[in-house]
Amino acid sequence: MMTILMQKELDHLKRQLLALSAEVEGRVHQSVQALLTGDRKLAEKVKAGDPQIDNLEIELEEECLKVLALHQPVATDLRFIVSILKINNDLERVADFAVNIAERAIDICGTIRIDCPYDVARMAELVERMLKMCLDSLVEQDTELARQTIQLDDEVDAMHRENFSKVKTAIRSDQDHLDGLIYYLSISRYLERMGDLATNIAEDVVYQVDGEIIRHGGIQNCR
Repeated sequence: MMTILMQKELDHLKRQLLALSAEVEGRVHQSVQALLTGDRKLAEKVKAGDPQIDNLEIELEEECLKVLALHQPVATDLRFIVSILKINNDLERVADFAVNIAERAIDICGTIRIDCPYDVARMAELVERMLKMCLDSLVEQDTELARQTIQLDDEVDAMHRENFSKVKTAIRSDQDHLDGLIYYLSISRYLERMGDLATNIAEDVVYQVDGEIIRHGGIQNCR
């Protein structure tokens, strides 16, 4: 009876996590679109929706702690709850970076418009793809897809380094638009951090499904 009850609660935790995932993925897309199109209203909508994400994150954490306290799960079930707690936190942080991008989009709308010195649409598309892949790997419990997500992080990191150089060069030649260029540098950093968080989620999927800890380049089996 206890096992059946706990399984129902674990299924409920997964549904909560997937609901949060869908919300966060939507906010990221909206923040990027607001930036690319100069849509101030959409950016404001992303900002205004942040408390909802925070509440979902808190509710899921409380549910996880309740299951831990009531059922004291072990082995696979314990690993499942630990990974949900970590993914829950990472998703909330992704949403925070989406808000940061929305705020920079509003700033750019309010200053003299300047073209981004790097391909922000290309970087955003790759990060959104990473986020979708890691969340799909979570839904499907697909560790191969999770590992593919992790491999893409090097490309995002390389883009950020290249973007830093391009912004630095642009600042040297056009100091009249210093604020706007700094905003674009911040956006590159936010996208790079989103890629890191997508990687964290993918690593947690591998941990959840295979029991392997693959952070820091190491592999440890926890079965």
